[in-house]
This record gives sequence, C-alpha cells and structure tokens, in this order.
Amino acid sequence: MSEAREFLTEHNELTRRFFLRCGVTLAAGSAVAARAAEPLPAELAPVLEKLESYFTEQSKFGDVSRGKPIPHTLPLEKKKEVGLTRETWRLEIISDPENPATLGKQFTKKDNTAIDFATLLKLGEKHAVRFAKVMTCLNIGCPLGMGIWEGVPLRTLVWLTQPKENLRRVFYYGYHNDDPKQMFRSSLPVGRILEDYDDLPPVIVCYKLNGEWLTPERGAPVRILVPEHYGYKSVKWLTHIVLSNLYHANDTYGTQNNDVDSPMKTFAATLHVPGTVKTNTPIPVTGYAQSGISGLSKVQVWVSPSEKKWPADDPYFTTAAWTDATILAPPAKWGGELTADAIPKDTIGFDATGKPKTWPMRLAKAHWAALLPGLPAGEYTFRCRTIDAKGAAQPMPRPFKKSGRCDIEWVKFTVTG
Repeated sequence: MSEAREFLTEHNELTRRFFLRCGVTLAAGSAVAARAAEPLPAELAPVLEKLESYFTEQSKFGDVSRGKPIPHTLPLEKKKEVGLTRETWRLEIISDPENPATLGKQFTKKDNTAIDFATLLKLGEKHAVRFAKVMTCLNIGCPLGMGIWEGVPLRTLVWLTQPKENLRRVFYYGYHNDDPKQMFRSSLPVGRILEDYDDLPPVIVCYKLNGEWLTPERGAPVRILVPEHYGYKSVKWLTHIVLSNLYHANDTYGTQNNDVDSPMKTFAATLHVPGTVKTNTPIPVTGYAQSGISGLSKVQVWVSPSEKKWPADDPYFTTAAWTDATILAPPAKWGGELTADAIPKDTIGFDATGKPKTWPMRLAKAHWAALLPGLPAGEYTFRCRTIDAKGAAQPMPRPFKKSGRCDIEWVKFTVTG
C-alpha cells in the first residue's frame, strides 16, 4: 500500500471519529437540536467566519433574467408606461381563448377590472403568507439566493374568477417588451394551486422579499413564487394569469428540452477548499447543501489521490469511503437585511420566537463544515454529496441534467512538503 493510501485509510478513520464526536448532523424533519455537545475544532473558526449569510440581500442574488432589453433595465418612464411600477401594475386573469375554462368572472384591462397593486395588498391583509425558499436555476449547479418570500396565495386570485368547470391547468407570464417571441411562460396543474401537497407552502403572487418590496431585478412589482420548483416556475414581472382546460404543461422551458415537472433536488457544493496546504496539516472545508423536495439528512465528504482511477461501473462513487460532515446549526444571525435580523412574524416553518421548527429546512439551504486530517504530499480530489431524507445518495434519485443540476462536485487541491 502506498504512503498516500495508508494516510487516506487513517484519514477515513479519524474523520469518522471526529464526526461521531461532534454529532450534529440532523435528519430532515427532526426537531431542531442544540449545537454539538463539544465545540467544533478551532481550525474551522477562520473559514466559518467567512461563510456567506444564510439569507441573501436582494442586491446580491444571482440573476438569469431574460429579455432584450431585460425588463428591469428599462428607464423608469417606460416601466410606468408598461405597468412595471407598483402604481401602474395591472394583472389580467382570464380564461384561455384556445382551451377555455368556464368562469363566472374575468379581470381585464379592457373593462377596467384588472387587479391593481392596492387590491392585491388588500387581499394580503387577510391572506398573505411568507416562507423561506432557496432560488435555483434548473440548469445552473448553484443557488441564486435564499430569502423569505411574501405574497397572496395564487388560489385566492383564482377563486375570484368564480371557476365553474373545465379548469385543469393555470399558466402565467410576465412583461417581456410586448414581443410574443420573448414571452416566458410557466404553468401548474390547478390542483397544486388550490391545495398544498405534503405540507408545502402555497404558490403565491409575490411582492416582498426579506420584508421589503421586490426590486426590479427580483421581479418587481409582482412575480409568481412556487415553493418546490426551480426558478423557471417563478415568473418575474407578472402581468397575466390564464385559466385553461389544457391537459398538459405549456411552459417555455419545456420547449427548450427541459423537464418542467421536476421539483428541486437535494445536493451539496463547496464554499471553501484550500488550493494548497502543507503536509500533515488539518484541512478545513466548508460548503452549502440545498435541501430539495426529498429533504436532507446528511452531507458527506471524501478525499482521494487525483491519479486514482475509479471503476467505470460506479459513476456515482457509491462504494467510496464517504464520511459524514457536520451540518451547521441555525445561524446566530440570519442576514439578508431582515429588519432587526428577525424572522418576520408568522413565517411558515418558524415558531413564534423565530426559530425554525425543523432543521435543515426543506426547500432551503444549510451550511456544512469538515476538518480533514492532514495528508502527505501529493495531488488530491475532494468531493461532497448529500443523503436525502429518504436515504438516496446524490445524484440519485434523479441524476438527469434536464431535471436539474445535481452532479457530485469535485475540487482538486495540492499538499506540499
């Protein structure tokens, strides 16, 4: 056995003992536990201090907005003209002309009944909800940001139309320069809108993020927000809701060879892995995990010599010597520019004191850390993965890229003498 492999054998055993000692990895759905009985190793402190905040400031969200020009870049006067300010916004709710649903009422600009912002806020006085959600693009392997989203359940607006029959699907779209070729449309079965499955928060017509009005970049004045889905379902700059007897999805993303019925996946990624370290020096690593529809029970890590070839019949490294990392407890400070750094009252998933009811929270992120034992000189590859609440190891159970990126991330580093 080579020196590197002997050291890795020792590494696996030491890492296993370390995490058994710390013991703060929690199963999804479990009650929130206290921090580890023993403090985390001091060597982790410098990298933990540099972790991103749990919630993301609006200005720091990643942006993959579409449009030429992108609607949020329009001059203020143009935004007023096309209804992209709170004062001028109007929402039409109509029956699909091609596959009509039978409605008692429609809301249109033509007859001056379209929903305005003041009416939406009035509905919010009675019906508004707020919940935490990580926003992720289907085709990008990292979250765009994490926040507390607030708005009126979409079903509240659907019921205003007094639907009678032939309503099977709801599709919706926003302003995209009055150009039919730029329209970006998403859809949901009406059952998901009218009823919240598996304790999911409702689909909302959203106007606030982290307690503040949405910014234009985040979809202001109003957008759709779908808790369990990737960002393509949460259309920005909302202007139209169409109630339809259509029996299938008609999302723009579907026409671009994407799986539009695939909810968010659980996966892990790194935030800090040093590029170069000294021999026999403990190696601090950190990262985040996205807890998708199937929840999150573990984050695991593994180091191997970079030259080591892996069997082709095990592409997901199922037989590797994975060890459990530490999923960090809820943060002392939430960030995201929340007022007084406090969770807004009645946020779904939090108790009256602002503490999460479960940890890690589903449809959200969690930070993790590990201290790897020192290694001999050489080139190494670090990998991380998740185990979801049902026991499936990343990238399973849905390893296909078109249903959301969830590749096992790898980072190379060098150990020098």
